[in-house]
Amino acid sequence: MFTGIVEELGRVAAVEHGAESARLTLHGPLVTEDAVHGASIAVNGVCLTVVEADAEEFTVDVMLETLDRSSLGSARPGDPVNLERAMRADGRFGGHVVQGHVDGTATIVERVPGERWEVVRFTLPESLTRYVVEKGSITVDGVSLTVASVDEKTFTVSLIPTTLELTTLGHKRVGDTVNLEVDVLAKYVERLLDSREAGSDR
Repeated sequence: MFTGIVEELGRVAAVEHGAESARLTLHGPLVTEDAVHGASIAVNGVCLTVVEADAEEFTVDVMLETLDRSSLGSARPGDPVNLERAMRADGRFGGHVVQGHVDGTATIVERVPGERWEVVRFTLPESLTRYVVEKGSITVDGVSLTVASVDEKTFTVSLIPTTLELTTLGHKRVGDTVNLEVDVLAKYVERLLDSREAGSDR
């Protein structure tokens, strides 16, 4: 489990493409401090398992479904990435519950600078619309954010200077793709309500 608080702005060091998978090597000296084989690290919001690690880099395998569902399918050497280690049991819970299971991707359609912040508008896949609410939580490229506004096709977030400086969201441009993970609590509530309705029909 993760919290959506990015620990380090790393970069893609190498990409090896296979027939139905890819192996990524990522530069991230902070998150590799205690990385061991089998450890979980979120890369742009995607939970991946460490295969190899040294003092500055770690390697992960990415399966075809993840490549198709997330922006990692187009990752190239030199690309910046948001990195977060799995939450420790005694750690602070600074964001919200993030599983690292990407629900889909979105495209940046607008960036509006403010005095010290920036409002960014993203497309919203129709399949995720019901899970996104104003003032609710959403994960964008692994960053825990609060939804500022939402309509049937788009949503906006406000990015503070820290987020702009320390995550990939400060470098993304209109037209770029990001990973989305909606609040898992919303999905659980939906499933419970569906089960309740199904039970009442018996």
